[in-house]
This record gives sequence, structure tokens and C-alpha cells, in this order.
Amino acid sequence: MIATTARFRTRIGNRLPGGATWTKEGANFCVYSYDAINIELLLYKTATSTKPFQVIELDPNTQRTFFSWHVFVEKLPVGTYYNWHVQKPDGAWWEVLDPWARAVSDEGWNRGQPISATNGLRGIVTDTHYEWFDTTFTPKPLDGAVIYEVHVGGYTQHPSSGAQHPGRFSGLIEKIPYLKGLGITHVELLPVMAFDEQDAPDGVIELGNKNYWGYSPYGFYAPHPHFCSTPEPVREFQELVEALHAADLGIILDVVFNHTSEGGVDGPTIHFKALADDIFYHHDGAHFRDFTGCGNTINCNHPLVTHLLVYCLEYWVKTMRVDGFRFDLASVFSRGEDGAVLANPSLPWSIELSHVLAHTPVIAEAWDATGLYQVGSFPGSRWSEWNGRYRDVIRRFIRGDQGLVKDVATCMAGSSDLYADKHRLPTSSINFITCHDGFTLWDLVSYNGKHNLANGEDNRDGTDQNLSWNCGFEGETADPYIIALRQRQARNFMAILFLSQGVPMFLAGDEFLNTQHGNNNAWCQNNEISWLDWQLAEANRDMIRFVRELIAFRHRHPCLTRSRFLTGRAESTDGIPDVTWHGLELNEPLWADESAQVLAFTLAGSTANEEDLHIVLNMSDKGIAVQLPEIPQRHWYLAIDTAEPSPSDILESKRQRPVKAAMQQVHARSVVVFEARKLKKSNASRAKAPKP
Repeated sequence: MIATTARFRTRIGNRLPGGATWTKEGANFCVYSYDAINIELLLYKTATSTKPFQVIELDPNTQRTFFSWHVFVEKLPVGTYYNWHVQKPDGAWWEVLDPWARAVSDEGWNRGQPISATNGLRGIVTDTHYEWFDTTFTPKPLDGAVIYEVHVGGYTQHPSSGAQHPGRFSGLIEKIPYLKGLGITHVELLPVMAFDEQDAPDGVIELGNKNYWGYSPYGFYAPHPHFCSTPEPVREFQELVEALHAADLGIILDVVFNHTSEGGVDGPTIHFKALADDIFYHHDGAHFRDFTGCGNTINCNHPLVTHLLVYCLEYWVKTMRVDGFRFDLASVFSRGEDGAVLANPSLPWSIELSHVLAHTPVIAEAWDATGLYQVGSFPGSRWSEWNGRYRDVIRRFIRGDQGLVKDVATCMAGSSDLYADKHRLPTSSINFITCHDGFTLWDLVSYNGKHNLANGEDNRDGTDQNLSWNCGFEGETADPYIIALRQRQARNFMAILFLSQGVPMFLAGDEFLNTQHGNNNAWCQNNEISWLDWQLAEANRDMIRFVRELIAFRHRHPCLTRSRFLTGRAESTDGIPDVTWHGLELNEPLWADESAQVLAFTLAGSTANEEDLHIVLNMSDKGIAVQLPEIPQRHWYLAIDTAEPSPSDILESKRQRPVKAAMQQVHARSVVVFEARKLKKSNASRAKAPKP
């Protein structure tokens, strides 16, 4: 506890690093400002103290080095709250949050009023050191990865989650056994850097809604305070990371480096508008350029801004041990200081070439809000991308669109058309059907249109391009035929996702058919609409089993996670090509058939002991008969059939039986997978070749 009358001695301090850096000797404070003429450091006892207990005026002659202002406060304890007080050339003073603050508080914050002693976002002096159980750390790569997209708050906030700390980092720790049992390799967290929950239009706020997803950051270095259940946010986040790593799970952060919660001209002044407005944001005269749809755009390729953002990522890797990053609206990174698209922008290359980030997966959402679309062409060489084309093609195919089999084959083969010629790899493609933005998987098969009235924007928000099919009825129904068809379609989506080359990602809750009741833009719904209902995990445990076994099937088959693109050449010990494409007949794919809805292909095992696979996708409304290819010394076993009820929809190896005929029936709207393996000795003498 800080004594009310405490006054701490100060020294000149150092200009590096930025923010408040605590040691046992005290805390060094540093902030960058190009045009400030005076700066004071305000120290507060608590998050809601109505006046600072000490005001430290910095001497511009000794405590400004280049454009950095700095001071060292001796013996200052951890837990001290602070802000900067900045005077601009026009004489105006602004109290601002430290943009480098390692921890923050938003207690008492009112977005509609300037920051002040009675209205505060405040930094917190924090000890960032952590005694890691494992003294070494290497980021978990994307080879063989399965990514699970999670909102920290919504994952455990529902009462059915059973979490002792619902909606918190520690609540997510409680779910690690479930995550591990599912078979995923990485959790990708929606924004966990401090964000402004009040950043929403008036109509949204009037309904009691908030900025729930978190795409409105104000503290790039600080964990979001509302995800913390202790007064030590940095340590709490580090404990989450350590617990995930102990379970051999990687952690990827969704990062918003395209805009901040300061918004446009009508938005609040939180930090950069007072400290470095002309440098940090894109401007067109007195106006903010808006390539994000959020009022402002970060000027990513100004050298100082590039340095700040790269250093921030390095901090999250070195101090927090994060494994990787996914970047929201990352095409903003390609825009120069005039807004024009650069061929070789500095930020993506600086991230890629950082020594600290050299082994860290980096994933781009390779578009922005004003039409710049760079899927397949994002700057750099080792970047992965959210593959929006994969999502759209597979959605259309499964809902029943015709003539897509060539596109489906390309997508399932890792989208080599986008990446191979650029010397990139299958891991460049992050394949997904659903994510936080849009329908959940169950809503994708239950709704044709969005139902977003609860958002307070008269259903204008959210995309109209859902590429969904409600299976004949809009929304909830008790019709057993429609329910069964929807469940089959959900299995089809998951099966194709996990049978594709590239890196699969799916939305948390899709494995138990979580619903948002048709809301495809639940960004402001911090309530039961967005919270995962864990009662569905029990009701739909057959779907959880299906997804869990699919993931295990993928992990068991290296031929589904090849490090290089398929070639069509013989590379296996069987002497068969790595991939062979088929249609209704073997070796006759229906590339030119504009009505085709059937695709089949054979994948050769990539190791000596791995089974070859034969995969059949029939998205027509009629059953078909297909012939299985012959592979010497091997026999086909049925492994997956999405038309079958659980547990016959996917069979563990020990439950599989050899098929008895070369011609196999494939039901309408279904995915069927066969494994080719050597017959066991007990069966080999009795087995006969399949009859046509």
C-alpha cells in the first residue's frame, strides 16, 4: 500500500525502453512525444484516486533525449498507478495513458469524457519477471497444427461452463484438459490486449451492448483488465501461457495493429493523438484516413511506428512466451504514409526478419475494409494467411452449388494456385469454414439470412454473403429429418476441413454445435448470444466425438499434413502417385462438368507404415456407386462415413472391417473415407479380393 503522504525521489532516467520498467531500485518511465513542450508524470495511489499523490515535472533540458521523455522514480512500489500529463504547442494540456503500459486499469473510465483525475484509463507499474518452469522456449510451429479460435471471456462466461473464474484467463486454464482431449495443437485467442469495451455506436450502447470481441485496442502491451481475476494481470496471463505449454498447446494472439480505440476526429484522446498524432495515424489534411471502418488507421510503415509495433510483438514473445500472432485487417500493413499500396512495406518484412520473431508463426487476415485483398499475395515470404477463398468455395460446395469440383480439389490440396509459385508452403493456407466473424457452424446449416436485430443496427450490420443453406427451414425446428440433415452437413464441413492440406482452424463451440441463433456479427453481444453454452457439449457429445476422432485421424495421417505441395507423382513405397483425382469413375475427374457435385481422390501414405487414403465427396442429392482403386498388398477399410449415425460415422482403426466389394455406395450429401492397409495375418489367408 502506498502511503498517502509518500513522495519518491527521482533521477533523470533513460530513454529506453518505453513505458514503465520496474526493478527493485525503482521504476524507469519513458514516453515518446515529438511535439510536446512540457510533460509531467502523475502518480496515483489507486485506480480511482481523484488526485495524484505526486506530480513529477520533467526537465526538457535533461529529461528529454531526442523525442523521448524519461524519469526514474526511486523505490516506487509495484502496483502504483500512473499517467502522463502532456502540454501541446497550442498550450493545451492532456492527461494520457502510457501507450507502452504493461498493465492498465479502466475502472471509472468514461469514453465520452477526456482522461482526467476523475475519469481514468491508467497505467500500472508492474513486475514482468516470471519464474518459468521450463527455462527454454521455442514457439510451437504450424506444421501439423490444428488451431482452435477462442474468445477468452465467452468461452467460460456461461454458467454451464462450471468455471470457478468465468470469463477470465484463469477460467480458460480450467478448460485445458478439455482442449487437450479434443486434440487441437494451438488456441488462437481473440484480442486480449487491453481494449475499450465502450467503443460502440449509440444505438448499440442503448441496448446495453458492448465492444465484446475486442477489436478496439488502447493498450498494445497490456492484458485486457476484464480478463483478469487478480491484481497482477501480467502474471495471470503468464500463468495461462505456462499452463498451455505444459499441456503441449501453443497460443496465438489475434492482434489489432490496424487502428486504435481513439477513433476519428470525434473519438477520445487516449494517448497517440496527444503524443504523436501526425506520426502514428494516417491523415489526409485534417481528416483521418480510414481503411479499417473504425475511424482511424495506424501509419504502420512510418519507421518509428514500425519499431513500436515490432518491439511490442517481441515483448509478447520474450516476456509472455506467446507462440504466434494473427493480424486483423493486415492489408493495412501494406499501405504507405500516403495510403498507397507499397510493393515492399516495412512492417510485414520487419516482423518476418526480426531475430526474436524468427520462429514465430505469423498469420495475416490479408484484406482491409476498403477493398485491398491480398490472399495469396501478402508481402513477405513466410507469412500464413486466413484463406477466405477456401472458406467460400467449401461453403458453396457443401450447400449444393454445382461445377465447383476443380476449385474444391485445389483448396483441399493446399491452395497451391495461391502459394506454390511464390515458393511458399501448404502451411501458408489457414483453412477455415467458420470463425468469430459470421455464422457458427450450426447456424451455417440452419439459417439462410442473418438475424442481427439484437445488435441495435436494424440488421444492417454483418455480411449478407453467408453462402449458407438452412436445409429447408429457417432457424430452430423440431423436424427430425431437417435436424439429421443439418447434423450431416456439419459433419461434412468438419470432414472436408480436416481432410485438406494446409492448417485447419475452427471456431470454439463448433465441435458441439453451438449457436448464436442466426446472429452473424455478434461483436457487441457479451451475453448468452455469444457465450458458449456447455449444455450443448452434453447434448451433442456425438459431434464432439466425431470432431475429436477426425483430429486424431488427421494426426495419424502425415499424408494430410505434407510439408510440400502435392505433385501427382509417385513418391510412396507403394509406387502410387501422392494424389490421384477421380470423379464418378476412377481417374476421370469431372473438371469440366458444370453440374458436377462429386469429387474423389486417392492419397498415398507418406511413410512406409501409413495407410493410403481414398476419399469420396458426394454433395449431390442422390446416392452414387464408386469403385475403389486397387493397391497391391493392401485392402480397403471403411474409416469415415458422414451419412452414418454415431459411432459409425467415424471408426477407430480397431473397429474397422475390410470392405467386401470394389463398388461402394456413397449416400447423398456425404463424405466417405477408406484406409488401405495390409491385412492382418489372421485374415489374410481367408480374405479374397473385393468383388466388383
